[in-house]
Amino acid sequence: MATDHGTPEAANAGDTVADAYTGNWVDRYAPAPLRPYFRLSRLDRPIGTWLLLLPCWWGLLLGMGYDGRASWHDLWIFVGCAIGATLMRGAGCTWNDITDRHIDGSVARTRSRPIPSGAVSVAQALAWLVIQALIAFFILITFNTAAIALGILALLPVAIYPFAKRFTWWPQVFLGFAFNWGALLAFTAHTGHLAWPAVVLYAAGMAWTLFYDTIYAHQDKEDDALIGVKSTARLFGDNTPRWLLVFLVACVTLMTLAVILAFLPDRSPVALVVALAAPWAMGWHLSWQMRKLDMEDPDTCLMLFRSNRNAGLLPVPFLAVALLL
Repeated sequence: MATDHGTPEAANAGDTVADAYTGNWVDRYAPAPLRPYFRLSRLDRPIGTWLLLLPCWWGLLLGMGYDGRASWHDLWIFVGCAIGATLMRGAGCTWNDITDRHIDGSVARTRSRPIPSGAVSVAQALAWLVIQALIAFFILITFNTAAIALGILALLPVAIYPFAKRFTWWPQVFLGFAFNWGALLAFTAHTGHLAWPAVVLYAAGMAWTLFYDTIYAHQDKEDDALIGVKSTARLFGDNTPRWLLVFLVACVTLMTLAVILAFLPDRSPVALVVALAAPWAMGWHLSWQMRKLDMEDPDTCLMLFRSNRNAGLLPVPFLAVALLL
């Protein structure tokens, strides 16, 4: 793998995790007793937190464009979503590792994770999950009632996702339901209610998730085939580039529609043009990923998957500047 560290014996002892960044802050600075728990939450692999957070920021900015209002509470929504995304991504990964503990032990990339390696017991992992979820809940209740309801409802796709690869070839759809919920929640936290721009943005995020997680799943397709785990990577096979193009076009088109719905008719034409640059900038990055893709090279797949932090960040400055125009 791209970032395999040390010997297998070290990995099995919980000293590192195979797909973490070399020299990440958890391995270097975290107190030794906490390292297995931080690894369980993927704090040594922040890309998942970014992928959960960025739709929140899109939703907040789109909501501000939709009603033309801004307040100091929006700054808290911005920060609260970042903290909440870190906690809920950690709780979700903990739940995923609990449910997948037997599968992870059979896959080269995941057998060094804390539970299959023996660094953390299932009971300890459950306690850690509850701690993270409770702190996230205290952040959630600082939002309005509609956003709180959406936050609680978000637990449903989070709970289902780990089981999806057992019964469908499209587990990435269930990941998309969970990972893009923040677009709905942050929009509602600002506006007080759901509206079509948020729903369409949510669909755009779903297409993005199908794009990046199909690339990610190509790392594990051989192990997945051996143990009977389903994924879009296995389903699409050599046709993956065609499907990625479909997801790319869907993502850009739906985000474009969401921007139009939010910014028309009350925002200026200049603001609309700048806001429309957001999905097109992101689409440019996704097209770059397609050009670089080598489905048979796990290192390249992991690099491209991680690059989606930058892809998802690209819309943020365009939407933010559009609000000022």
